[in-house]
Amino acid sequence: MITAIVLYDLPPHIDKANCRAHFHAIAPGFLGVPGLIRKQFIYATEGGCAGGSYLWENREAAETFYSGPWREGIISRYGAAPRITYFETFAIADVPARKTTKFNDPGDQ
Repeated sequence: MITAIVLYDLPPHIDKANCRAHFHAIAPGFLGVPGLIRKQFIYATEGGCAGGSYLWENREAAETFYSGPWREGIISRYGAAPRITYFETFAIADVPARKTTKFNDPGDQ
């Protein structure tokens, strides 16, 4: 599993309320993205920066998505390319479900 943290600076005209409304409007569109398991839409508590925390089946799926129309949409809407950092996901602790999930290295199988 791969976690990608995606951040971009917001132009001054996009405040917290505008960002929330936009994220609410576009969230359903992510339900059919190949290889995407979960996305959290995030906004910096200080403002000025937003993005997402994505959980992907693999890095290839993430890179395919980020290199397509999504990237051009980010640049068009926010005026700059997003900053993307990839992390290997070793485990998830889902507190409300009281469940943990562990991921092995695919090379260990």
